[in-house]
Amino acid sequence: MTTVAVVTGAARGVGRGIALVLAEAGATVYLTDRESRDRRYSELPGTVEDTAEQVDERGGRGIPVPLDHTDDAAVAALFERVRAEHGGLDLLVANAFNGNALPFRGGPFWTLPLEHWRNMFDNGVRGHLVAAWHAAPLLIERRGLLVFTGLAQPGAEVIANHLFYDLAMTSVSRLAHDAAHDLRPHGVTALAVSPGFTRTEAIMAAFGGGTPPGSDSIEFPGRAVRALLEDPQVSRHAGRTITVADLAAEYGLTDVDAEVRSAAAGS
Repeated sequence: MTTVAVVTGAARGVGRGIALVLAEAGATVYLTDRESRDRRYSELPGTVEDTAEQVDERGGRGIPVPLDHTDDAAVAALFERVRAEHGGLDLLVANAFNGNALPFRGGPFWTLPLEHWRNMFDNGVRGHLVAAWHAAPLLIERRGLLVFTGLAQPGAEVIANHLFYDLAMTSVSRLAHDAAHDLRPHGVTALAVSPGFTRTEAIMAAFGGGTPPGSDSIEFPGRAVRALLEDPQVSRHAGRTITVADLAAEYGLTDVDAEVRSAAAGS
């Protein structure tokens, strides 16, 4: 049976990378993002239609769904469409997060714009929750997998020295923990995956197009998600927030850069 997945925030960055790796497994991937060819919000490259075409090129089926995850009715319509077309869902990756909507600079909380609450919590944490709320019955139909993307930095006093970001990322971890508690009796595993320093379009723009040292490709988190999806014992990870690096070590994953270097050394 073909894997049916929904990846939110898939026009660029980690969401796009996850969708591309799922495509290599032949998945049908519903791709959501508010960045579309008809309506742009950022000067960064990438639209939901672009990602859908790339998914098709990789061997999957990409279904672009221009969508703002603060629009509850539109989110509900997406999952009703999935139900009508497939009857169930194997994987939801709740990834949409508008953390870069404002200039991202840390500092004392009273110096940070209150607008960060909207772009990090309404677009991010609440968007994750609403997507999961609609997806849960569909995931139960197929005993599927629910992945939230977040950030794990247990040793940080304040993550990124930014109170709003710290609260949002901590909330995603608790969301994964609590969702796992409720879904476990129904055969659905929920967890959070924490990417490392990843070469998203925003990061590449900030570095002037150069390759930041110690960074991962956008497909590395995708390889971690695919490994989880294909693991028959994935339920052991329920409720956890796990870094991509830890998943790579557990599953023996390499990043695309490592494969390129290996191929070059062998030629």
